[in-house]
Amino acid sequence: MENGVVISTDKLVRKFKVGRTELVALKEVSLEFRRGEFAGLVGPSGSGKTTLLNIIGTLDAPSSGTAVVLGERVESLSPVRAASLRSRHIGFIFQTFNLLPVYTAYENVEFPLLLLGMSQSERRKKVTDALEWVGLADRANSRPTQLSGGESQRVAIARAVVKRPELVLADEPTANLDAENSHKILQTMVSLNHDLGTTFLFSTHDEKVIRYLRRKISLIDGRVANDEVRSPNSD
Repeated sequence: MENGVVISTDKLVRKFKVGRTELVALKEVSLEFRRGEFAGLVGPSGSGKTTLLNIIGTLDAPSSGTAVVLGERVESLSPVRAASLRSRHIGFIFQTFNLLPVYTAYENVEFPLLLLGMSQSERRKKVTDALEWVGLADRANSRPTQLSGGESQRVAIARAVVKRPELVLADEPTANLDAENSHKILQTMVSLNHDLGTTFLFSTHDEKVIRYLRRKISLIDGRVANDEVRSPNSD
């Protein structure tokens, strides 16, 4: 990746058909993110932040313009190549945790590694490390129904980082958590960002998350309204 740039968008546009109406969700968005950033797309519902995150995560494609993620042009990726990029190099954290209820915390974290065909011994080492990173080594055999909301989200973080991806995308990761658990989750992600050099990009309107961001990109009506490099907890 040239000059450490992991994400680059140029005049990115995303349009949707809603009945006979055309909705423009993103309007010529041009941004760059470098390795190790801890950044957030901030704005109210309908501002385009989740649409942009989905394109960066190769879950969607632009209507026009370009998006280059980890050296790959999103608009040119086949579904198979996009899935391979996600499974190997991108971690996802969602507000609803999305843990598999019949599996233990260990098995949920292990799942992405099974898709990569790793040996059992290699998987065991990576899963153990990931659960230790988020402070849940002692809950490895617990199922999601036995975990609190904060613990469930920490398992989801462990699952996102277990393969040590270059990029982690987090869509409203604290929306279902109280203030105390939100801060614990965010402190965990700050530590992983520092220790692993992973780039974190959030989609959020949660002030608890915004206080931790080192870069805040404000979106309004699909456009970049402000792009601010800041000190954490500066609000």
